[in-house]
Amino acid sequence: MTNTNVLPVPSGTRRIETLDVVRGLAIVGTLGTNIWVFSHPWGLLGMLTSPVLPGESAAAASVQSTLMALTQGKFLALLCLTFGVGLAIQRASAERARRPWPGRYLVRAALLLLDGVVNYILIAEFDVLMGYAVTAAVVSFLLLTRPRAQRRMIVVFAALHVALISAIVLALAAVPGVEATGSPLSGSSPYATESFLGLAMFRVENAAIFRAEPVLITFLSLALFLAGAAVLRTGVFTTEGAALRRRLMIAGAVAAPVDLALALAGTSGGLLLERYVVAPVVALGILGLVCEICLRRGIDGWVARRLTEIGRVALSAYLLQNLLGGALFYGWGLGWGETLQAWRLPVTVTAFALITALVATSAHLWLRRFSTGPVEWLWRAAAGGRPAPKG
Repeated sequence: MTNTNVLPVPSGTRRIETLDVVRGLAIVGTLGTNIWVFSHPWGLLGMLTSPVLPGESAAAASVQSTLMALTQGKFLALLCLTFGVGLAIQRASAERARRPWPGRYLVRAALLLLDGVVNYILIAEFDVLMGYAVTAAVVSFLLLTRPRAQRRMIVVFAALHVALISAIVLALAAVPGVEATGSPLSGSSPYATESFLGLAMFRVENAAIFRAEPVLITFLSLALFLAGAAVLRTGVFTTEGAALRRRLMIAGAVAAPVDLALALAGTSGGLLLERYVVAPVVALGILGLVCEICLRRGIDGWVARRLTEIGRVALSAYLLQNLLGGALFYGWGLGWGETLQAWRLPVTVTAFALITALVATSAHLWLRRFSTGPVEWLWRAAAGGRPAPKG
């Protein structure tokens, strides 16, 4: 097959280091979203019914809503974009080596799905890896088509996603009293009382609820994966992509205030539009901005180096930060979600900073000795790769 996906990768580098920075930022950003789920006494169930705990002061509720709005949906979308970029790079690498595609990549997708199942059952019910694995398998075949066809698919998938979310929003608006505050969850929270294995069984029993989001965002995920491949082809990581980065930043800047307004409005429909329609546009702006900063200033700064290291071990970092979140807030760990709920705002912010520091330190120390993350090493070895440690 003729090469229709020529990738403008900076010469002389084995990795696109700016991509590692973006990926690292996306991992930290997902923690910024998920940390509020960890700190809620009722976990994800509580976040779906009452994100702000009853009895919170107006000031604390306002600060929490603003902090949640800064990360909500944006880094989920940014992670999708980086997955699409990585998938396109692997497709191009297979073509250069004259290996069949998707070929062995489907084994990697299956292993990612297995990682997601383990993460979902044992660690976090809001796992994204399962959905990404299925999407990656589908997109691996779609990347065999020509770029023009892929651009059309992005538009179609995005339109289908917007139509679906809009239909849900309209349905919610048509239901009287849907915005009325429901009764708070009563009884003992399993997140406070269950053991590690007991909480795993709780996730299995409630899979229909907890796995609804990956199904809901199927079209969005497909569009974002393909968009990641498209911006890579267009040169977003190179000096030649300045015009593209500028357009992405403008789109993100226009969408950002709309995103914040929808989030702070607090309505069910507004939150759906914010998280699943407007936030992905902001994510594109973040991608353009980070790439522009990295190309202008380099990645030698302390923050950029830490994000690069997290990005290089992204899968391991994602699993580690989820495990640490459970250890801090769930009953099988320190139980902060239940015992410190009266101070939820400062405790949550402190936990975010602590976990981020631990993940960044772990990535730094690990990469001083090894060339890839521990989970990545197992993943690639099982898929037939040859990852090698530094020493």
